[in-house]
Amino acid sequence: MSVKLYSEIDASILKALPNPTGEAYEIKVKIPEFTFLGVQSQPDFATVFLTFYPKNKIIELKSLKQYVYHLRDITVSYERLINIFYDHLIEVYNPDRMRIVMVCNPRGGISSKLTIDSDWAIRGGGEKYKDWHNNGPEDNWSVLM
Repeated sequence: MSVKLYSEIDASILKALPNPTGEAYEIKVKIPEFTFLGVQSQPDFATVFLTFYPKNKIIELKSLKQYVYHLRDITVSYERLINIFYDHLIEVYNPDRMRIVMVCNPRGGISSKLTIDSDWAIRGGGEKYKDWHNNGPEDNWSVLM
């Protein structure tokens, strides 16, 4: 089996649907089987929480599922992967806001939680949503899902 690197992650798998309304609303997506190959080509597992405030486009969930399945054969660190995933989703969907939280399963006794939020000024956001300053929306996922 040949090794597939992060440069082979295909954003064209992701498809958008027109947003059926111009009104503000929030979409939450939980991906409990987010799987990829770590840098040692050993499987890594994570749960991904995606919070999405759409503008003109929404996520076609079937294509998101296909994109996530595509990652199973990719060798990449989770730090790089969350950034690629974020960049691809921003590029395809251009949301008003998107927050990704990746909770990685323990490996060797260590687990990690990574977060990216398009609202952060450092990511080009306007910091109009203040919920990430203390407890982000992912902290309520266990209640919601």
